[in-house]
Amino acid sequence: MKVVELGEICTMKYGKMLPKDLAVNEGFPVYSGYRITGYSKEYLYKDPMLLVVARGVGGTGDVKIAPPNAWVTNLSIVLDLDNLKVNKQYLCYLLNRESLKDKLNSGAAQAQITIDSLAKYRIQLPPLKQQKKNAEFIFNYDDLIENNRRRIQLLEESARLLYQEWFVHLRFPGHEQVSIIDGVPEGWSKEPLENLLILQRGFDLPVSKRVDGKVPIYASTGINGFHNVAKVNGPGVVTGRSGSLGTVMYVASDFWPLNTALWVKQFKKASPIFATFLLRAMKLEGYNGGAAVPTLNRNDVHKVDVLCPAENLMNEFELQVENIFKQVDKLKEYNEKLGQARDLLLPKLMSGELTV
Repeated sequence: MKVVELGEICTMKYGKMLPKDLAVNEGFPVYSGYRITGYSKEYLYKDPMLLVVARGVGGTGDVKIAPPNAWVTNLSIVLDLDNLKVNKQYLCYLLNRESLKDKLNSGAAQAQITIDSLAKYRIQLPPLKQQKKNAEFIFNYDDLIENNRRRIQLLEESARLLYQEWFVHLRFPGHEQVSIIDGVPEGWSKEPLENLLILQRGFDLPVSKRVDGKVPIYASTGINGFHNVAKVNGPGVVTGRSGSLGTVMYVASDFWPLNTALWVKQFKKASPIFATFLLRAMKLEGYNGGAAVPTLNRNDVHKVDVLCPAENLMNEFELQVENIFKQVDKLKEYNEKLGQARDLLLPKLMSGELTV
């Protein structure tokens, strides 16, 4: 291993703010800090560039590779690497392990990393050939994880489209033989949401009282941690109550909903999977009743009239989508194991303890 300063293996400069006259709805991606935030008529860099997030809301110190043909804003430092000394993907993996925000932050009110501090940062580099081998080995894990994510997105989209087709556009199996009066198919009904399901506020669980376990803890937008005891038996449905609204999550196993969330306490006419898509279609973020903090009042939502399909149709939808959700759960579980294996191998490869 050779110890070098980053300034010895690359040149650095900040990205540029996108001029207003270059902003468009479709075009080259604008990479702002650590994600795509818009599109431009022009690009700054043809090649995918290695970036260190210099400042911004969250993400400071993160290391990313921008898309090709991208405009990079001044929230990031662009590293133009000497390809004879360092492999881009390897350096990305290495720097992401370095906690650059903690080691190089020079900001007071807001975290910030400067070019001067980054250029002087010292790292250990193995020979270039070994860098490439290590990066390729880890990339294979990341590539498989990303492929599984895309498969998950396709499966979830297929379920959403099925719900839209049957229960929004009313092109359900046998719809040709069913009369529709005032937008309600024969055998269906329009009634308050509370006739189909009952929402309930979640339960407080401070971090200090959590015990390591496998029970997922759900906040308003997703899993917030794990605990050893469940508060609700699955399958269930969770959505945001305070802070962030609109995300609706189907939970196959037992879980603990936090007090920033609402969960379906009672499935009266709606099955869990149907309830998930029904609540998503309602766009609950539009029912915000909070002033300073977005808040969803379950009593307001309970009074909203919704379409309640015939029971046999709802059961048929449940069966079809349940199979899709099972595939999604298997892929998520597989990705979790792949991520754990990658995270176990990565530090050993970076330190030279393990070679490939």
